[in-house]
Amino acid sequence: MAEAADQGQGSVKDRVAAVVAKIRPMIQADGGDLEFVDIDQAGVVQVRLHGACRACPSAQMTLKLGVERNLMEHVPEVTEVVCVP
Repeated sequence: MAEAADQGQGSVKDRVAAVVAKIRPMIQADGGDLEFVDIDQAGVVQVRLHGACRACPSAQMTLKLGVERNLMEHVPEVTEVVCVP
């Protein structure tokens, strides 16, 4: 993932959206989906889980260890990822 997300090019929102787009196929492979909703001034990213992810007992772990870790690694402005209904 050495594209715009790593190089600091584009808005924070655009860079977050690019990373989420790269993560989505892995989540979709397990029957779920991930939607980027927004990012606030504090760097908190809001996402929405769909499909199998909504009822999955591992969804919170996927959100924190997968999605949040990737976003924080590639977009330093991200401070946290939360799931919204």
